[in-house]
Amino acid sequence: MSIRIKLGVTLVTLSFAGAAFAQAPAAKPSRIRGEIVSLNGDVMKVHRRSGDVVSIEVKPDTGVSAVKAMQLSDIKPGAYVGTAATTGTDGKLTATEVLVFPESARGAGEGHYAWDLSPNSSMTNANVDTVVEGTSGRDLKLSYKGGTNVVTVPPNVPVVTLTSAARADLMPGKKVFVVATSAAQGAFVAQRVVVEKGGVAPPM
Repeated sequence: MSIRIKLGVTLVTLSFAGAAFAQAPAAKPSRIRGEIVSLNGDVMKVHRRSGDVVSIEVKPDTGVSAVKAMQLSDIKPGAYVGTAATTGTDGKLTATEVLVFPESARGAGEGHYAWDLSPNSSMTNANVDTVVEGTSGRDLKLSYKGGTNVVTVPPNVPVVTLTSAARADLMPGKKVFVVATSAAQGAFVAQRVVVEKGGVAPPM
């Protein structure tokens, strides 16, 4: 496989990854966060942060990605990001994580909607219009179809971007974020898996 073909496959894979992570609520995916217990054949068992263990079918063609750390200073105007945030009593949004999408995934899940990372959290997938140094971090002015938001990103908040991973990275003990659909008897079928790699766990 040539370098050009490999690059093309990687970009397509990451594009699909961005779309899967950031689907708006209309798609009604199940988002599973936890730690891998085992992977036997196509069945991955994950110990969810809620305390239970669930079975997830990971088909051979299921996309597997990872994230790598970035610096807050790496977020520039023109970037396309997805940020989970909480709303303060003053109505202002404070980020709990920021995913900087690759250009191939621009437009994935665009909008502002409820998220399930923490109580009363939201997700904004949008273009970064301006970046302003604030007293509590950096303020990102975000625009998306139908609206705008300003999100403050504190210095200690994880900032990541997508990177490639493989099925071989799905090892016991690794943290995962899985977008899945419900199957029979409480099991799930994975649409997309994001796995910890290089010590960087998926923060979304």
